[in-house]
Amino acid sequence: MANPLPRVPPGQIQTTKWPVLHYGDVPDVDTSKWTFRVSGMVERPFSLTWDEFLALPRKTVQCDIHCVTTWSRLENRFEGVPVQDLLQRAGVKKEAKYCLVVAEQGFTTNLPLSDLERPENLIALNWAGEPLTPEHGWPARLLVPHLYFWKSAYLMRGDPWKEERYGGRGLTQHEINKFRNASKKHL
Repeated sequence: MANPLPRVPPGQIQTTKWPVLHYGDVPDVDTSKWTFRVSGMVERPFSLTWDEFLALPRKTVQCDIHCVTTWSRLENRFEGVPVQDLLQRAGVKKEAKYCLVVAEQGFTTNLPLSDLERPENLIALNWAGEPLTPEHGWPARLLVPHLYFWKSAYLMRGDPWKEERYGGRGLTQHEINKFRNASKKHL
């Protein structure tokens, strides 16, 4: 019998912790003002309040996560709203090929719809049976398990098996730390 593929991609180090690597300050989110929006090349744009979002059907996904900063954590259990349900509700137009994801603090990233519409993708609300902590994206975070956990804003895909980090060759830990420290100075 052939050996299965390794679970930890090249250039990654397995950890049992879930490191906190946060760009900027941890946002203080007021869920009474929080909204989830789908717009753009869709037939039925919509916006949901926090309470409306919490009322949507949920699903649980068991997955490994791989960070662009070279750590991997195996056997994670996330619960949240399936992205496929949200895309179906919006009625994505046939000519649409990409999605612009907008998050707290003005962070954006683009994703091909072929990566976004996979059945394991969630807007995650819980991890390991507990609500996400603010340091890990509370109240909700996009989960696309087959790409880097924090999908690189500098590359269209961010596939950990191809080491698609920061737009080409993988960065050294020294380079990653240099970028991290520089970003903190400009906040």
